[in-house]
This record gives sequence, C-alpha cells and structure tokens, in this order.
Amino acid sequence: MTTYENIGATYSTTRRPDPRIAARIHGALGNVASVINVGAGTGSYEPPQTVLAVEPSATMIAQRPADSARALQAAAESIPIADDSADAAMAVLTVHHWNDLEAGIRELRRIARQRIVIFTWDQDINRKFWLLDEYLPEAAAFDEERAVAIDQLTELLGGARIETVPIPHDCSDGFGAAYWRRPGAYLDPAVRAGMSHLALVGEETLHAGLARLSDDLVSGRWQKRHADLLDQETLDVGYRLLIADL
Repeated sequence: MTTYENIGATYSTTRRPDPRIAARIHGALGNVASVINVGAGTGSYEPPQTVLAVEPSATMIAQRPADSARALQAAAESIPIADDSADAAMAVLTVHHWNDLEAGIRELRRIARQRIVIFTWDQDINRKFWLLDEYLPEAAAFDEERAVAIDQLTELLGGARIETVPIPHDCSDGFGAAYWRRPGAYLDPAVRAGMSHLALVGEETLHAGLARLSDDLVSGRWQKRHADLLDQETLDVGYRLLIADL
C-alpha cells in the first residue's frame, strides 16, 4: 500500500493548486502539445494539454476532478506506456516519495520527447524554515532522510535549468512551507494531514513543538521574532523548478 492510501484523503481540500505556482509550472513546460503528469496525485497543476496522469494511489486518483486527464495507476519507476509517449513529462512535489529515484528519472526521460519539468524543494534552504528549525526538528530530520538534492536531480536529468519559485503569503496549496506568514494554520490537524512530512512523523511526536508554537502565538513571541516576515508578499523557502530539455 502506498503512503497516500493512508494520508491522502484530504488532499482535494487542503492542497488546492495555487494559480501563481501553476503559471510558473505551465510556463516551464512551454508550448508543448502533450504532457504526462507522473506522481500526479489529485491532478494539481496539470495543464490543459495533459494526456495522462500516472499515480500509484487509488485514494488520490479517486479525488481527481471528473474532467481531468485519464489516470493510470502505476509507479513512477515502472510506467507501462511506450517510449516518447508525450512531448513533456512533469513531476510535482513527488520525487521524494519514489522508492527508486534513478529508475523514476529514467522513466521520465524515456516517455518524454522534448522536456521534463520537476517541481521540488532544496533541503539546504528548506531546513532553515522557522517551523522546522524552531518547533518541529523531528519533521526536519524526517525530511533530511527523504529529500532529493537538487544537484543529484540535475545530474540524473543530464542537466537542467533551475528556477527559484518564491511562495506567496496567501498560497492556496497547503504544502509544507505554504503557511510561512500564517503560522496558526499549522495548529490545524486537517492542514497537517495534507503535509506528508508532518502526517508521517505523527501527532504524538509533534505535540510538544506544536504546543510551543501555540503558546508563542498567544504570547506574541512568534510575531516579535518574525516581524520581518509580516510585511513580505513572497518568501524563498527553497522551492525549485528544474527544467531539462531532451
């Protein structure tokens, strides 16, 4: 059973695609005529020219919109379709879940004719995010074990352009650092359930750190410590686009 059979039930509610991030991903894909989304989840960020979604979790596939692209239940490491099946392949916040990264990247290179676009994060930057650094070191340690280094991805892709994707303060997609200016959101169990690094670490492990965050918000300590964030519209918390032309 895949990870998201257990933790993916709320994704269609808490992980709604943000249009600004969508614009960056779609821009990175360029003017390709066909796209395959690998590790597609509920279909976030799929452009109109998506012809196939590849996703191992039935729970995630069940939450895809009725008018979305056809979904194939399969793992990224072994996609049962022909070589050069689409102009481009995309993978959004998924490579850290793959059991065999090298096999998964080989499959992206095999099925795409022109371009591969990967949206992921740079752990060297993300580990410094205040939530992980100050309150939830257990989640940071979990991410250290599964995060994929940007230079490793670039090498496996055979080279790639790397673009920084700053996260807007009102981001509608509730991934790990999306609430950097809305700290109270991390106290909501439904929000945490949509973040794999928090959901998989578990509520008991996170309890003490979340209690400290709650206290700091009530007392105003968080607001004083992070006053510099309160006027910022976007923040670089490590999210990156990798664009590889084949």
